[in-house]
Amino acid sequence: MKPFIITTDSASDLPKNYSKNYNLYIEPLYYTLQDICYGGNKNLDYTTFYQRMRDGEMPVTNATIPEHMSTGLRPYLEQGYDILHIAFSSALSASCQNAIIAANELMEEFPNSKIVVVDSLSASLGQGLIVHKALQLQKTGKTMEEIVEWIEHNKDNVCHYFTVDDLNHLYRGGRISKTRAVIGSIINVKPILHVNKEGKLIAHSTVRGRKKALTTLVDKMEKALSGFEKENDVVFISHGDCLEDAEFVASLIKERFNIKEVIIGYISPTIGAHAGPGTVALFFLGNDK
Repeated sequence: MKPFIITTDSASDLPKNYSKNYNLYIEPLYYTLQDICYGGNKNLDYTTFYQRMRDGEMPVTNATIPEHMSTGLRPYLEQGYDILHIAFSSALSASCQNAIIAANELMEEFPNSKIVVVDSLSASLGQGLIVHKALQLQKTGKTMEEIVEWIEHNKDNVCHYFTVDDLNHLYRGGRISKTRAVIGSIINVKPILHVNKEGKLIAHSTVRGRKKALTTLVDKMEKALSGFEKENDVVFISHGDCLEDAEFVASLIKERFNIKEVIIGYISPTIGAHAGPGTVALFFLGNDK
């Protein structure tokens, strides 16, 4: 059996120290602010990125570039590895399709190598959670085929619940109308959103007030955990430069469900450009995505 590596893209929002610990290759996605392109080796730190959004700058995001991805993956093929790539939801980005293009081109160049691209139908640390589970399975000796089978069987159970602080970013992304954004902001309505089984971002419900919205994320988790209590040895939370709010959600989870490990990370610019500063997202395995 040939050795294989697991790769993903930066929409997975895995913290930098996580990728270093696992020697995980992450294909960068790019974004533009004030006509300057960032991504890869040229990046703004997260605090600066979100502050510039708060100051009114609007980023433009781009999908994975096949040529760049081929360059990033080629060295692993030259070393004799097969590759399992876990991609950003095809319903939210062209990155998955572009990864398939790059994979097909590389397999023509390396006919004895295998590259499998899996559509995670997930985003942010929901995608990151799938990557985490895949890496854990790899450590136990599972083959690439067995890991792909696990992902396909379980990705519908990767729950994404999140709330945003500023409705105008959802309006910009076409998720809500301008009227709803204006009225909602006036009366302090906070939406609860999720990613459905088709990998699309949709509205779930609304509540009044920030603290209620954060608590509701955990309430949603409680309803979806039935039958999956033992599956959640670790839970993921991502945030748009609002660490205290993410830590508040983490404290509720630890208190309510006796889950000891919660990994918290920033929402990357690819997702943050559309969700905005103040977004808090919760990811776990449950009975209803």
